Amino acid sequence: MDAAYKKAIVSYYDNTRLDYRLLWFRKDTKSVHFGFYDDQVTSHAEALINLNRVLAKNGGVTKGDTILDAGCGQGGSAIWLAENFDVQVCGITLVPHQVAIAKKEAAKRKLGRRVSFFEQDYTKTTFEDESFSVIWACESMCHAQNKADFYKEAYRLLKPGGRLICADYIRKKRPLTAQGEKLLHQWLNGWSIKDLDTHAEHENHAQNWGFSHFGIENITVNTRPSLRHLYSMSKKLWNLGKILKRMGIRNKINHANHFASIKQFEALEEDLWYYGLISLKKR
Repeated sequence: MDAAYKKAIVSYYDNTRLDYRLLWFRKDTKSVHFGFYDDQVTSHAEALINLNRVLAKNGGVTKGDTILDAGCGQGGSAIWLAENFDVQVCGITLVPHQVAIAKKEAAKRKLGRRVSFFEQDYTKTTFEDESFSVIWACESMCHAQNKADFYKEAYRLLKPGGRLICADYIRKKRPLTAQGEKLLHQWLNGWSIKDLDTHAEHENHAQNWGFSHFGIENITVNTRPSLRHLYSMSKKLWNLGKILKRMGIRNKINHANHFASIKQFEALEEDLWYYGLISLKKR
């Protein structure tokens, strides 16, 4: 990723941290991601944790794994993995304040020997070849300027037979109609995401770098309630947001984030993208 794009991503998360804290996080989890609803889940907080369970199951997380949480945010998933499995977890993010918060939370939970956090770019890390048995990316690969760079680095970092598990947004096709591209990027621009790749593009990247057993499962039906929850809150608060923007209480980045949170669901309703679970192995 180039320096300007990295700076934009850091600025986005710096400016929206209060929004996440007030409207999304719950007492037991600082998960930035959406939630996974099934027959056993009835609340927002449970759904956030449940997506971790789904990723862990699909990624085959087991005792003794060394896991890289690539784009760890404030450490919600990494800490959950360390608490629920006999594994070692390393979380990386571009955002300094997220590293500080994650370290503080890990220390509070006495997980210092099980989990660590660093400020790094997941497309160009400082780790040695074959350092991890699992790479975990929950709604983070979307920020990669070039998704192929993510797959290249993931392949280098994984041990033979290692697994890559990702939850992310997948565009339906390229190109969309002009109106479709406009709507999609009204969402993406507000969240500092350059673009989304299609199923075929993800598969090509993975195969080009040597991955096997590639698959994407469409789990939109399970995440839709969470996606709608964000949309509903954003619509209800939109007029207040405009007033606060005019008063100078919220800045352009806050406002763009709010606008994007509405456009994301509108783009979903227009069938421009879906929520996918990507899983693959290193040969």
